[in-house]
Amino acid sequence: MSKPATGDKSATGKPDIRIQREDFDPAAEIERLTSGRRDIGAVVTFTGLCRDEDGRLAALELEHYPGMAEEEIARIAEEAMARWPLTGLTAIHRHGRIEPGDNIVLVVAASSHRQAAFEAASFVMDFLKTRAPFWKKEHPLDGSSGEWVEARSEDDSSAARWKG
Repeated sequence: MSKPATGDKSATGKPDIRIQREDFDPAAEIERLTSGRRDIGAVVTFTGLCRDEDGRLAALELEHYPGMAEEEIARIAEEAMARWPLTGLTAIHRHGRIEPGDNIVLVVAASSHRQAAFEAASFVMDFLKTRAPFWKKEHPLDGSSGEWVEARSEDDSSAARWKG
């Protein structure tokens, strides 16, 4: 497992950012963020999974720009920490070969109040989809050469709601 790029919020006041090949356990990440804390009144999580909507996908291959990806996710997370009164924030994104049903991304936002946690988690995901340098290639079950997945305009529209 890779080390957090910016540290653990509960110890340093900064979000916990990780990009890793290994799977993650959402319950363990919630426990890591909340253990021993009495100032947290809400935890909102988002777990993104690899999906196969039409039954033809063997796996996704996720590539990232090492160093730059961590820095961009840290910028997104720190912006969320500045916009909402969060008591903790974790963002984990996997890379490598990921099969349908496997975890891809986890965002855990903790706050004294639910609305801040909901909004921050949504904000982080919207910008992870549009600003973090990750590329996805589909590997079909039939063994044919996979295609790179194009960015979706819907993701840009979702991120646009946070501007201004």
